[in-house]
Amino acid sequence: MRRFAFLICALAATGAAAQEPPARLAVDASAPSDIAVTIYRDESRGGDPIDVRWVGGFAMISEVRQVTLPPGHSRIRFTGVAESMVAVSAIVTGLPGGTIEKNRNADLLSPAALVDGTLGNRVTITRTNPATGAEISESAVIRTRADGGLVLQTREGYEAVRCSGLPEGLSFDRVPEGLSSDPVFSVDTYSAGGGTHTVTLTYLATGFDWQANYVATFAEASREKDRTLELMAWLTVANGNGQSFPDAELMTVAGRINVTSDYEDLSDPPVARPLRLSCYPIGSTSRGTYPPPPAPPPPPAPAPAMMADQIVVTGSRLRKAEMESAMAVTEVEAGEEALGDLKLYRVPVAVDVAAQSQKQVKFLTLDAVKGELMHTGRCVAEMEEALAGIELRSRNLESQGLGRSLPQGRIAVFEPSAHGPLLVAEDDMRDRAVGEDVEIALSPHSAVIYACRPRGASSASNRDTALEAWRNAVAKGKWAAMEADVTNPTSEPLRFELALGPANAIALRRASQKIATYRGQQVLRIDVPAGATRRITWQMRDPNASENP
Repeated sequence: MRRFAFLICALAATGAAAQEPPARLAVDASAPSDIAVTIYRDESRGGDPIDVRWVGGFAMISEVRQVTLPPGHSRIRFTGVAESMVAVSAIVTGLPGGTIEKNRNADLLSPAALVDGTLGNRVTITRTNPATGAEISESAVIRTRADGGLVLQTREGYEAVRCSGLPEGLSFDRVPEGLSSDPVFSVDTYSAGGGTHTVTLTYLATGFDWQANYVATFAEASREKDRTLELMAWLTVANGNGQSFPDAELMTVAGRINVTSDYEDLSDPPVARPLRLSCYPIGSTSRGTYPPPPAPPPPPAPAPAMMADQIVVTGSRLRKAEMESAMAVTEVEAGEEALGDLKLYRVPVAVDVAAQSQKQVKFLTLDAVKGELMHTGRCVAEMEEALAGIELRSRNLESQGLGRSLPQGRIAVFEPSAHGPLLVAEDDMRDRAVGEDVEIALSPHSAVIYACRPRGASSASNRDTALEAWRNAVAKGKWAAMEADVTNPTSEPLRFELALGPANAIALRRASQKIATYRGQQVLRIDVPAGATRRITWQMRDPNASENP
């Protein structure tokens, strides 16, 4: 019976030992030897400029590192990952035993984390006599966590830090295990023989964004409708994280991708917790307690980060490094590659994707883009005279000097003058694939005048009668006659385009000009000589209404 009981105890002890997790030796991976950063822009930002303090896109980051594993189980620590890392997306390749478990540290090295990690251990407290300047140090044991008043145990008993009235400082002999000043990601693995391996860590991180910025310059100052211009474009990339990625291979992806996860909710940035100190009341039960001292004033707000539009130039010449600290510029051209239905722009040289900053990289230079100035208007019945707008139009084809994918962004248009290039327009540019129309709004108003009305309503005597007849025809679904006059007071001939509406809302016939379609609108175009007035006529009706007698 005793032997049977001994066997049961031995088996139970063996089972308990088998259930205990194997000890894992912590191993630090080397700093990255190769880094690739692929940035996906924030589609919800629209045409607004990037604010590096609130960056809404994300990036895929790939880092190549070296790691030396001991035989058996170990925990590999990757220090310096992005603070906005989406840990569930992380993949580590190159490990002989694969990945057993993934972990993300919750705390950064901070006063509160340092106190909590040293709870119950000895520290050194140093007090300075403000009158003599003499410093007195003694050993103490931390007895409370950092979320309340910090209490130490010394030879004199228990006391709260910063309550003696003397300047005090704490010294720690070591940093508690698991704390780092940089974000840390770790994985558990197993290697039978150990050894040194090259591994790749790939993960998604929020807090990145990019956009395109175009600069178009006319070849010469002119009012002719056929124009030639030079087009240059920059990739502006932003990193809102506190970590930099030096000498990285930088890529950006243009086009809308299908995103079904909220990466900001999935990311769990580590926290650097502050240490809040408070004193306990001092006194006795017979005399009462002294009122607590007033709370110290809040610390001054930190100085705002230097932004590109806040650079102040003084009388001294700024060094190149100082100018690039706010907006770094790289004078190379990014190459374009197909990525399914998307476009990928790869910077051919390694660049620094610095923390809390923006960088510009040239990705396009075209010196002979052909365009046409088009004066535009929209017909509204019973409208008064209006000023036509001006657009610069082209088509994204090689024959027009383009033929490249043009990602969305902002465009500035300049015209040469005796005093140098002058800004004439700014506009938003949406994604333009090869073969699509490209238009840039130069001005909402020009000197060209147009008026749209029912036919016969041009004179004051016939206006009321013509308008009433037009209303009756429209109400009955019948064809109604319309006309528009276009006046060109300039010294150059021009082309005018009148938008009438989409085909599902208006039916047209018997137009004096050929009916064309542009951006979903039915339009009529006419050339107007310098100093002349031209008339356009057509008939219209509601295609959804049945024609009544």
